[in-house]
Amino acid sequence: MEIATFGAGCFWCVEAVFQNLRGVEKVESGYTGGRIANPTYKEVCSGLTGHNEAIRITFDPQVISFEELLEIFWKTHDPTTLNRQGNDVGTQYRSGIYYHNDEQKRLAETYKHKLNEAQAFDKPIVTEILPAAPFYKAEDYHQNYYNQNSSQPYCQFVAKPKVDKVKALFGDKLKATA
Repeated sequence: MEIATFGAGCFWCVEAVFQNLRGVEKVESGYTGGRIANPTYKEVCSGLTGHNEAIRITFDPQVISFEELLEIFWKTHDPTTLNRQGNDVGTQYRSGIYYHNDEQKRLAETYKHKLNEAQAFDKPIVTEILPAAPFYKAEDYHQNYYNQNSSQPYCQFVAKPKVDKVKALFGDKLKATA
């Protein structure tokens, strides 16, 4: 098993995007890249800790590659908006890839460069690509949030379209139960 860590806005949405993929063993919502240990959701939401809402994916590279995870990452959020995803605004919602080895770094930087060169987006990509920092698992009520709260308005209007996009674009990569 390998680990991938991504920030792409609210972790409820990002978790929902990745958790139904074949080869993904576990997805945890949490915080990374900040200045204090074991931050709370309230502290991170203040924007003062420097943490990013992120997900940590445990995956089997024999079933789904890091490069495939990157493709899904790039196609399910807007990597051109600094410290923002939709109505979620603040440094805790920044786009980021937090690599765990040199190969992940190389793949992330190469993919970002190719997207910018091809002008795949209307604006330049602002996604940060940094070494993985300590990851602090978010409070229990944030874990598996979309699946447990899918009828809530935020989930219906923000997370569900992302989940639907993954089903439409990457249906062949979904677990049979998805």
